[in-house]
Amino acid sequence: MMFDKISSDYDFLNHFLSLGMDKCWRRKAIKILKKYKPRKILDIASGTGDFAFEALKLKPEKIIGIDISEKMINIAKNKAKNKDDNNLITFLVGDSENILYDDNSFDAIIVGFGVRNFENLNKGLSEINRVLKPGGVALILEFTTPDTFIIRQLYYFYFNFILPFIGKYFSKHNFAYTYLPETVKLFPSGSKFINIFEKSGFSGVNQVKLTFGITSIYTGFKM
Repeated sequence: MMFDKISSDYDFLNHFLSLGMDKCWRRKAIKILKKYKPRKILDIASGTGDFAFEALKLKPEKIIGIDISEKMINIAKNKAKNKDDNNLITFLVGDSENILYDDNSFDAIIVGFGVRNFENLNKGLSEINRVLKPGGVALILEFTTPDTFIIRQLYYFYFNFILPFIGKYFSKHNFAYTYLPETVKLFPSGSKFINIFEKSGFSGVNQVKLTFGITSIYTGFKM
């Protein structure tokens, strides 16, 4: 699996390639989630757990992080050992499109830079809706295409040329960092994603753009 292969370099490259902005984006997303005071949170496509760890600031009763990559989850588990409140957080190998939890199980579900990797976006969003409690919030942090022409051209240049070169140099896995810009291009961001989000059973869907529209925070509520 591709994500298993890059797991050891994943955190470093995420921070390095985003110039540290990925940490800021997660903080802003969790700040938005704070007003809903979720007690039980599911972090889907958790990777090495950074979004789940940021969510600990909300002081919930429980956070569960799932990811299909066993090596990513093992890294998250090791990182959790250094957290004072690690008893609140659990990491498990799990498929985002076949979530092994009952209907109406979580107050909030978060996904950080993971929905564009869903094999079937509609199925993944429907699964999120299924395990979310009525009135619960789904928060999705994802790359988007900037609206401004100049920013968009710089964005594409970075994603197509700079990012794959640096990613290959450090991780030795060229495909992983050419795959990223391809998924960003293909992902139906903005109004297209909002439409899909709503058709998956969510209401009150909202988009907050960050850093010139490079990323967005989407929120939606289970009807």
